[in-house]
Order: sequence, then C-alpha cells, then structure tokens
Amino acid sequence: MMNFVLVPGAWLGGWAWDEVAAALRADGHGVYPVTLSGVAERRGPDAGQQQHVDDIVAVIEDNDLQDVVLAGHSYSGIPVGQAAGRIGDRLRRVVYVDSNIPTDGKSFVDGWSDEGRAWVQEQLTASGGFWPPLTAEDYADQDLSDEVIATIVSRSTPHPGRAITEPAVVTRPITELPTTYIKCLLDGATPSSDVAKHLESPTWDLVELPTGHWPMFSQPTALAKILSGC
Repeated sequence: MMNFVLVPGAWLGGWAWDEVAAALRADGHGVYPVTLSGVAERRGPDAGQQQHVDDIVAVIEDNDLQDVVLAGHSYSGIPVGQAAGRIGDRLRRVVYVDSNIPTDGKSFVDGWSDEGRAWVQEQLTASGGFWPPLTAEDYADQDLSDEVIATIVSRSTPHPGRAITEPAVVTRPITELPTTYIKCLLDGATPSSDVAKHLESPTWDLVELPTGHWPMFSQPTALAKILSGC
C-alpha cells in the first residue's frame, strides 16, 4: 500500500481529486487530498507559497505517512517539489501532473513574459491581492464536458497572490528525487524547456496522457492508473 498526497492547482480545493482518490482507495491505498491555505474551504487571509509548502509537509508528518507518492497539479508542482525535498525517506516518488516545477529563488510568475506578469499584477491589484479564478471559456478544448466545466467554475475560489509571486526555496535538487512528469497533450505536445532539461536526469520519467490540463476531471481513471503504477 502506498500513501498518495494529492495537491490541486490554483483556485481548487482537495475536492478536485475526488474521483482519482476514490479509484486509489478502491485499490487499497491511503489517499490524502490537500486543500492549500487561502483556497476553497480554507479561503481567508492571503497565504504565501512557503505556507503552501508547510501545508503539504504537515499532512505527511501529522499523519506519519511513509511510502508517499506526492502529486502536484499545475501551480502546485512548485510547492510539491519543495515539500518533497523536506520529507526525507518518507518519499516514494514525486509526480508532477502537467505542472510547473520549482526553481530556487524563482516564483510561479517569474518565467512569464513581461506582459503576462503585468496582467497578473493588474488582476492582483484589482482583487485585493488574490488571483481571480478562470472563466468557463478558459476550459474550452480541454476534454471537459459542459457539466464538469460548470462545476469547476462554481467551486473555484480566488488564489492567494503571494503564493504565485513568492520565490521557491529548494532545499534539495529536484533532479535527485524519483520523479514522474505527466504531460497532458491537449495543453501542449511537449513539456516546457525547464521540464525537458530535468527529464534528462536518470531519476525522471515522462508519461504522456491524451487529455487536457485538468486530467483529474477529464480522465480520472487513467490518471489513477498512472499514479498507482508509481
């Protein structure tokens, strides 16, 4: 039995993993979906990226988990990669689900264009420091039904601004950790350049999934199967 710690991307709570979690539990695994500070049922004061790292580590340590498969989707690859370096031999494998990966001293938005960073800053300023959720149109052509899109949009909450602007603190090189990177092909046929560089490490594997950026909604059974094979 493995213990899966599942961390959703921006705007989403642990609920986003419900179908994947059910499939993994049916196979006898322990499953611990994480809702990060400032989002969903933990919505409230602004939270920084390092608080999100602490949130993840706390779930693992407070439950005394061993043989941990630590999975992060989208934004959450950044705190997940940092948390993985802090949990020592509790870690079995890191899984990045079509996600960003952490670079020491860099934030989620640091790799964006000048125009992209300016756009985000405008959004944060207008919303009191929070990043507003996506609209239904943003989920088009991602292998999602209208019903699923409506659910995602209705349950999403603003994401803490400091979490996407605060720099990562990488205590252990992520290339040293056993890692699977899942590339969702409808969101781009190839990994980003920084991910491609890390995939040169012998500890990293690439898995391709023919679906959109939110596979926990579009292909939960297939995603659970990949995770359980870690």
